[in-house]
Amino acid sequence: MTGVIPDRVTTDGHDAYPGAIRTELGRHVRHRTSRYLNNRLEQDHRGIKGRCRPMLGLKSTGSARRYCRGHDELRNFLRCRSRMRQRVPAATRRWQHMRRAAIALGILETA
Repeated sequence: MTGVIPDRVTTDGHDAYPGAIRTELGRHVRHRTSRYLNNRLEQDHRGIKGRCRPMLGLKSTGSARRYCRGHDELRNFLRCRSRMRQRVPAATRRWQHMRRAAIALGILETA
């Protein structure tokens, strides 16, 4: 989707991944399996997974794309850091989150 082909892909070891990686990305992409190296990405998708389960999944690629785009935009808007591992005091995070959540709710109410 992004047009960028990675040098390596880390998965949890499911049997379908090696063939799919070769077919979609080519033979030059290194595939490695690890139970823990992809944990950061899995945790990143936890919010989307938690929302999709009650909805019984996303019915089409288009609806999945729209939902994920909206979810990511809202999450990035509410996030108080501008880059990974940036330390922000808890009081500042709480204040920024409440202010940004109020703005987001106002936008959603007018839509």
